[in-house]
Amino acid sequence: MKNEPLRILVAEDSPTARRLLVEILRTDPALTVVGEARDGVEAVELCQRLRPSLVTMDIQMPRMDGLDATRRIMTEAPTPVVVVSTLVERDIHTSMAALRAGALAVLQKPVGPESPDFEAESRRLRDTLKAMAQVKVVRRWPERTAVPPSPVETAPTTARPPSVLAMAASTGGPAAMYRILTDLQGGKDVPPPILLVQHIALGFGSGLATWLGTATSLRVKVAEDGEPLIAGTVYLAPDDKHLGVTADHRAQVSGAAPIQGFRPSANWLFRSVASAYGRASLSVVLTGMGQDGLDGIRDVHQAGGHVLAQDEATSVVYGMPGVVVGANLAHEVLPLGQIARRLQALFQPGGRGT
Repeated sequence: MKNEPLRILVAEDSPTARRLLVEILRTDPALTVVGEARDGVEAVELCQRLRPSLVTMDIQMPRMDGLDATRRIMTEAPTPVVVVSTLVERDIHTSMAALRAGALAVLQKPVGPESPDFEAESRRLRDTLKAMAQVKVVRRWPERTAVPPSPVETAPTTARPPSVLAMAASTGGPAAMYRILTDLQGGKDVPPPILLVQHIALGFGSGLATWLGTATSLRVKVAEDGEPLIAGTVYLAPDDKHLGVTADHRAQVSGAAPIQGFRPSANWLFRSVASAYGRASLSVVLTGMGQDGLDGIRDVHQAGGHVLAQDEATSVVYGMPGVVVGANLAHEVLPLGQIARRLQALFQPGGRGT
């Protein structure tokens, strides 16, 4: 028996853009549009009434914008949300905030059939929606008093503090990285250079760096090939480029072929960190779909580096960290809210064995 098509709710205030999105989705028999919302208020109401498989969410809408609508949906009727946005600087910043509110992905809004990239953008949109609709989202409760975290169990190893921190994520990653960087700034010591790989739509890399910079007093920037790695600085992989490190501890930005379909690739990052830093490397695998990073983490593990993985309960998708844990390559598995505190301890001399 054939699977039922995925039920999509399109939230977009522009009639022209909304009509275009609907037509793009209707060309795929695996998708069906069950509702159209002209603003955030309608999006929340229709989501509660129609119970769609997924919502495509514009950002700039009347009455209630996409950010507030996403937050409402995630607290009142948890449903996968994909932001479909134009690439303007103000929209990028708000789109990143939507990811923090619970949206699973941010995509460029197709500009129209006259564009030479229209077919590729349309296909990317449909493929992303089909993938994200499979994510089991959880209810996001409104902000409340934090519960003190439980003690973190540590893995005894050498006492040498790490010389670099490498982190990688995919689905749900921007919000996770934002949380970690926010929590890290409370530490009394300057952390080592931090390298980030995040799977994200083209055109959003610099906006992601700017947005993450609002979370922390650390410097956050898009990495440049050959620049020296400096403590207290966060380096983000550029759009459609691998990020790694050289033997003399400089940033390596490469346009080499994608690895397992990914560029930037977590495998590329972790492998290069393992090679350049060995036992002085610290790697973190965060929420994400698929298994990018598994092979690289195996190299980190063999080189004597320390590996942390986000736990299943706090991951939007337990793919990337799950395969690392399943392969017995994670020294520690922690909830998101405890990762920064553990990193701060590891930054101290003897931190791995405390």
